[in-house]
Amino acid sequence: MNTILLQNLVNPNVNLPIVLPEMIVALTGVIVMLYDSFVPRQRSVTGAISLIGLAISAFFLVSMWNDAPQTGWNGMIASDGLRLSFTIVFLLVSAVTILISSVWADNEDVPIGEYHALLLFATFGMMFMASGNDLVIIFLGLETLSIATYVMAGLRRGDLKSNESAMKYFILGSFASAFLLYGMALIYGATGSTNITEIALKVANPNFPALLLVGGAMMIVGFGFKVATVPFHVWTPDVYEGAPTPVTAFMAVGSKSAAFASFLRVFVLGFPLIAGVQASEFLHESWVTALSVMAILTMTVGNIAAILQDNVKRMLAYSSIAHAGYAMVGFIGAGMAKNMQQRDAAIAAVAFYMLTYAVTNLGAFAIVTLLGQKNDRRTAFEDYNGIGFRAPALAFTLSLFMLSLLGLPLTAGFMGKVMVFRPALEANNLLLTVMVIAAAVNTAISAYYYLRLIVVMFFRERTTDWLAPRIPTALTAALLITVLGVLYFGIFSDGVIEKFSKSSVGTVFKAGTRP
Repeated sequence: MNTILLQNLVNPNVNLPIVLPEMIVALTGVIVMLYDSFVPRQRSVTGAISLIGLAISAFFLVSMWNDAPQTGWNGMIASDGLRLSFTIVFLLVSAVTILISSVWADNEDVPIGEYHALLLFATFGMMFMASGNDLVIIFLGLETLSIATYVMAGLRRGDLKSNESAMKYFILGSFASAFLLYGMALIYGATGSTNITEIALKVANPNFPALLLVGGAMMIVGFGFKVATVPFHVWTPDVYEGAPTPVTAFMAVGSKSAAFASFLRVFVLGFPLIAGVQASEFLHESWVTALSVMAILTMTVGNIAAILQDNVKRMLAYSSIAHAGYAMVGFIGAGMAKNMQQRDAAIAAVAFYMLTYAVTNLGAFAIVTLLGQKNDRRTAFEDYNGIGFRAPALAFTLSLFMLSLLGLPLTAGFMGKVMVFRPALEANNLLLTVMVIAAAVNTAISAYYYLRLIVVMFFRERTTDWLAPRIPTALTAALLITVLGVLYFGIFSDGVIEKFSKSSVGTVFKAGTRP
């Protein structure tokens, strides 16, 4: 029995160590569920257990960083630069979300143990979305993430807005999943495989079936829903406003990052966007044109709609739509890369952008959680009137996050935009150059609503009494992590970018070879 187990451990077709970080997160989720069942009154312990599990998973993930790209489970799981860099983002997002959630748990009577378990299982799903080298694995990861977030969005059972948020997210998410799954089925019919490496080899033939175009288009619908790109964004404002603020933060950052990881793996590594594959020029240009138009519309609609909002959570929701458009610029730049080195650098740039967006957005939502009070009652712009001198630490911190989202130099947001715009400019393509110009114009437009919140906090008088809330220890830790992240990634980002770029994707996915 022991011999069989040992053979399975070292069998390259299984490669159990490759999924060790995911297994640790899933096991931690099970432990949290069991602990909450037997010791339900120890509310703070489940959060500590969750953080420990995430830290252990991160330790094993970092230990893989210098390893050569590899696959396991008959090529269904990949460990490469895309997987490692995005998974680090997921673990950071989950850890900070747990810290932010302590305020929400104290203000409202929610099943916090159940919430922590759902958060861990959602993280488990995100990790498989990044590491999945097979359409089936990606879909299973997506559904694990989706089901957990559907429930988390509706955890405030007595709040009608939260119930409406969860129902809308569930119904529209189910439609999007159906599109994605049907698209995968059509791609399987066109190529005879669900393995992304094998798909990349088969679509290199210019005589591809027309079924491939239809399947790819349907997958764009599914991924576009999760990324919240126009025109698949309509669910975002209502769901983000109605869900508890920590859950909104997790969906705006974690779910979006996971969707981009899968989007990159399928369309840049699997379809003819892959560098080095002499595929049909028509098919290549079709994807690039469609996605470029989608990116420009996403940036524009997100920013213009954000200007019209009077609720901070809805403003941040539309802001997240605009940022999905910015990230799409780097995504398309990866597809237009002239060689594998440029492609890997572009993928690393998208991962770095999601990291900078994560620390900035999580910090902003942390303060919105604290100031919103029970059931997020105080999230309108007028609720922030005049708090700049009554709670200067919170106001200046929130201002820093707004400036980073805007992309002010010396902040993480600025470096993130520089990194994702660079691959598109290096492609020397007119359409991509127009897209970068549109992104720059939209960044200028976004200054209105980001600076508006700063003006409201420091230059508007408060007409009602207001006492600055006490900042709990866990939230202080979350704000410290996010503030340091915004400043560090804005000033000393070279080391992180170099680390993300060093872990190659191309060794595993080199065209013409099988892992």
